[in-house]
Amino acid sequence: MPGLIEPYDDLTGAVQQIILSSSDTDYLDQLIPLLKNAKTQSHVQPLVQALNQISTEREAEIERICNTNHQEFISSVSQLQSVREGTVSLTSEILELSRSIEATTEKLAEQKKALVDSRSVRQNIDDTTQALKDCLEVLRLANQVHDLLNKKSHYAALRALDELQNVHLREVTRYRIAEMIERSVPATQHLIAEAVKTDLNTWLYRIRETSQFLGEVAFYHTEMRRTRQKERWAAEQDSFLAASKLNSAIELVADEQEEFDVLNNEEVQVDFSPLFECLHIHEALGQTDAFRAEYATTRRRQKELLVPSTLTLDDDDLAGLSSLLEGIAGFAIVEQATMHKTPENFRTRADVDELWDSMVQSAITLISAALPSVTNDEKLLKVKGVIALFVQTMDSWSYSVSALDSLLLTIFSKYSDLLKTRYSDDFAEIIAGDDYMPMPITNAEEFAKVLSVSWYTPPPELQDPVYPCILPFSQMYPMICIDIRNFINQIYLFSDDHFSHTAVIDSTLRTALDDLLVTKVANSLSSRLSSQYPGQIVQILTNLEHFETACNELESLLVSARSSASAAGPITLSATAAFRATSKQAEIRIFELVNSKIDDLIETAEYDWLSTYIPDIASPYMSELTRYLGNIMSSVLIGLPETLKEQMYVASLAHVSSALLSLPLDPSVTTISSQAVTAYALDVAHLVNFVTSLDDDAALADLEELRQTTALMQLAAQGKGDEFFDSSVSGIKFGTVDKLKGAELLEKVKIGPGSRPALASLNTLGSGGSGGGRESPTVFGGGAGKFTTGLGERFGKFAGRDRS
Repeated sequence: MPGLIEPYDDLTGAVQQIILSSSDTDYLDQLIPLLKNAKTQSHVQPLVQALNQISTEREAEIERICNTNHQEFISSVSQLQSVREGTVSLTSEILELSRSIEATTEKLAEQKKALVDSRSVRQNIDDTTQALKDCLEVLRLANQVHDLLNKKSHYAALRALDELQNVHLREVTRYRIAEMIERSVPATQHLIAEAVKTDLNTWLYRIRETSQFLGEVAFYHTEMRRTRQKERWAAEQDSFLAASKLNSAIELVADEQEEFDVLNNEEVQVDFSPLFECLHIHEALGQTDAFRAEYATTRRRQKELLVPSTLTLDDDDLAGLSSLLEGIAGFAIVEQATMHKTPENFRTRADVDELWDSMVQSAITLISAALPSVTNDEKLLKVKGVIALFVQTMDSWSYSVSALDSLLLTIFSKYSDLLKTRYSDDFAEIIAGDDYMPMPITNAEEFAKVLSVSWYTPPPELQDPVYPCILPFSQMYPMICIDIRNFINQIYLFSDDHFSHTAVIDSTLRTALDDLLVTKVANSLSSRLSSQYPGQIVQILTNLEHFETACNELESLLVSARSSASAAGPITLSATAAFRATSKQAEIRIFELVNSKIDDLIETAEYDWLSTYIPDIASPYMSELTRYLGNIMSSVLIGLPETLKEQMYVASLAHVSSALLSLPLDPSVTTISSQAVTAYALDVAHLVNFVTSLDDDAALADLEELRQTTALMQLAAQGKGDEFFDSSVSGIKFGTVDKLKGAELLEKVKIGPGSRPALASLNTLGSGGSGGGRESPTVFGGGAGKFTTGLGERFGKFAGRDRS
């Protein structure tokens, strides 16, 4: 389409240009703008004039042409007439068209104005619509934040709020709603922080309520590890494995296939998501330090609520102690897990250890305050078991348990004291209830039981005994042996599972056992030596000898059972020496009782030293004395070892000899008749014959002084006392006679008249020869005074030689 014509001031030229258009289309295309411009610029009349001018010019040209060629002119006129008519018609049409165009132009102008106005409104509407969309998006996001809050999606709400603040609000900053929402952001952040803290507090409350059950599950897991460890020991029989303890590297490697998560298992699941969410939110809000301090304060408060004000250990199942330690264990496990799962600076090792130390000290204080009420060693062992389980569980979580080890040491001290008290009572009851008689055994089973609990090796004659049989000790010995073994086992029972002070156990066991054996056995038996019954003293002596043997065996047993690897060297019990010393006391006491009885019998000897009667038989006291000595040998002393029995018997005979010798030497006896010498010699002969029947040379040798002294008295009664002063005879016949006592007896004995058959027999006792029935010659010749004087002189010379 050709472009629009430029406006011309000369409308005539413009009309001419239009007329010269090559086609009708161009003609109309150029005419219409010209008419429009003429209309708009009020040049319609000049246009008409221009058109008339062009028409006149065309007519003049046509007339000229016609004049040139008339025919052609006529034709041209006709054509021109037609053109003119057409021009008139066209002019009318143009006018009509101009009016139509003018009307259309006005209408078009109005429509264009309306269109421009509508476009502006539409743009405003579009702008408003977009603004509304942006504001609605902002409001939607703001509402979404609250919806997420209601759905507990706190971190998503915070991210949505951050996106709203940093992205979407910037797009609507020109609107007031952006300012309003911007002002509400801190409040919304506070709401999110409060909401997440509320959820965290709920989580912390549930954790506190779950702590005890969590600790119970941890205890159960530790108990299972103990069981598996013992099974491995039993299966492997490897000393290397046996030396490994729970929580050691060896045990952890051996048990690593048994995976168990205390915090996430079938029984309990601890989800740390609320804590992580709260931590992330406060970190996003830049409030990490404040949140860390608030969290630490909350945990400290929860720790204080966890520990009760008092604790009782009176219940049989120790529910209070178990609940306390399980709660502490669960609390500490959560703290340890929190420290490892959160950023490094949120829960530091110092924070966790501070809470742990505080809880442990509180628990130790409560347990220590409740310990005095425990008076039963079995219950105290249960208390130790619960604490040991707690210690091993927390040791596996890398907590320090040294304070609890000290508590276990205190509990062990009380435990050993309670055991010692109980066994002291048992020992006292056994000793008080013993019959102090050799123990009868009725069957092989009973015999085997006694051998299994006692430190006793039966002699050959009891290797294959015939039942019923008698064991040398009384029933107290195997009963106390049982108690000793039980005491040792129960002391070492304390070290089962966990107890690091093994050297203390060894030392305490040795000291306590030694004290029990010394004070409750040796001293108790020593106090019973005041009994007046020799049979009871003999049985006590037998028991003491077996207890001494048992102590020797115990020393070896304690060395082999010693749990401290660092200890070395032998163990010596002072009870061994105590039993040995008490045995000596018992021997002395037996001597005292036998000698006392001998003294009592000899005191009944009523010798009339001036008697003129010669008896035919021994005195009643002597018969009773030999009968008593025979009974001691066959009954009272039969339970003693042969060596000791022989020693006692020899000592008894020595005492008899000494007591009999003291009778004629009594200061109240000044004169002894020959008849009294005969009676005395009969009694001594009866005693010698009794001892000879025992076929005991040692016992017979102890009577040698008595025999020689009696023989000397017989010689003195026969008037042959000067042989005592003959060194060639005295050394053979009277070698054991005390020189002073012999001289004193020679002064007391009177020479009897006539022959003395009885004296002859008594002389045989003294000299070993046969005197027959011959009379005793009178060797002193000049009477008693002369004998006395000569005896004094001779004794003075003898004494001088003896001193030289």
